[in-house]
Amino acid sequence: MYAVIQTGGKQYRVAVGDRLKVETLGAEPGDNIELDKVLMISDDGDVQVGTPTLDGKTVSAEVVDNGRGEKIKVFKMKRRQGYRRTQGHRQNYTEIEITSIAGKGAAAKSEKKQKTEAVEPESAAEDHVGDDLTQINGIGPVIAEKLHALGYTTIAQIAELDEAAVAEIEEQLSFKGRIEREEWIEQANQLVANEEV
Repeated sequence: MYAVIQTGGKQYRVAVGDRLKVETLGAEPGDNIELDKVLMISDDGDVQVGTPTLDGKTVSAEVVDNGRGEKIKVFKMKRRQGYRRTQGHRQNYTEIEITSIAGKGAAAKSEKKQKTEAVEPESAAEDHVGDDLTQINGIGPVIAEKLHALGYTTIAQIAELDEAAVAEIEEQLSFKGRIEREEWIEQANQLVANEEV
């Protein structure tokens, strides 16, 4: 099952579980949103096409992250006038994960999550115990949970990150340059220093 949706003036073909970066939606990581501009839905050969949108049909998604894309350089010039201008632009985006299409998909995902939680060993649950990483500006509840899954559960661990660890985290979480830009390590060192005092 898949759908064609419109958001931010662009159209996307999506299925449950897909992740995509769209124009900024003004929502925080972890928020659930409804995309109501559904142009088409295909369900095992049953195709519904809107005119231009389908009434009463929505696509549900969870906000994964907000970020900025790679820098684009814009160069302007005027011949024989000595006019040269170089500008840079980084487009803001919201990364979302599709959870259901027209109400289908969310239930299956919920059941899968319950099964996973049921078989999770006690040791794995204990791994989630650690510092509140959201004390660091730039780390929200969703990012903190992902860091826990990667084995980073304390502020001291963030303070001791080296270049290789930073590169690994940024690759796993798909936000290149964010750790340095938001100064996670500097913030973590300050928090550790405050605790020692």
